Amino acid sequence: MNLSIAIPDSSLQDESTLLYKTKKVSIIARACAIFKTEQIIIYKDKSVNKNDSMLLSTLLKYLETPPYFRRQLFPKSKFLSYSGVLQPLNIPNHLAPSSLKLIKNGDQRDGLIINYKGKKFVDIGIKKPVPYFGKMKPGTRIAVKIIETKPKFTIKEISREDVKDYWGYKVKERGNLFSILSSWTGKIILTSKKGKIFTASDTGKFIKSNDPILFVFGTTNKGIHEILGTDIKKIQNSKIINFFPNQATQTVRLEEAILGILSIINSYNYNKL
Repeated sequence: MNLSIAIPDSSLQDESTLLYKTKKVSIIARACAIFKTEQIIIYKDKSVNKNDSMLLSTLLKYLETPPYFRRQLFPKSKFLSYSGVLQPLNIPNHLAPSSLKLIKNGDQRDGLIINYKGKKFVDIGIKKPVPYFGKMKPGTRIAVKIIETKPKFTIKEISREDVKDYWGYKVKERGNLFSILSSWTGKIILTSKKGKIFTASDTGKFIKSNDPILFVFGTTNKGIHEILGTDIKKIQNSKIINFFPNQATQTVRLEEAILGILSIINSYNYNKL
């Protein structure tokens, strides 16, 4: 199932310190990785703090980047002050072995094109850059397949769609929520305690379709109805669903909502396989 989520760029406004904001992003990223989320779309909210918006985007991208070339893409900044508390995603392209002895023909890896002495190479985390003869520019991430390890180490660039394992999420920063939903070509699930109570039959309808599904979240302080206003009635191919009926807490935090809802959908999908 092709899952994406949309969250506001004000998602961190209810946290008081940089440390707490960093921890919240870590939980969101982990939840998305656990359930193989394809995209995290960050939409603009009028009340956003620009630093919070940049922090959210930076940390999500940082966490999704394989550790072996993070330093080349993310220079030191205040946004990474508490990067040490970020929990690793440990997804397949982050766990690639660095020892040449453990690499096999046919393995697929994430790579970063680099410039070294005027020539292009690919850093694939083996402590030795591999010559690159493609058209992409230095600083570009690519997926590669190991063709041979001996006598000469050779690779082939492949498309992300050809990768057999989950290869992480893409972070996309977009405009206001209504414009995003108006252009979405798949199904849309607006999450809200004011929506219809979730049933198993709802999930069955999602899974039967091959269309991408976008789960839309508000924040702890502002729900989907408050963010969209009267435009919520204009959104096509959408449902408003309450995944937490009879909740005892006054609100459900964003990171809790993402983890809980994706868990519900994943469980039903797995049982149908």
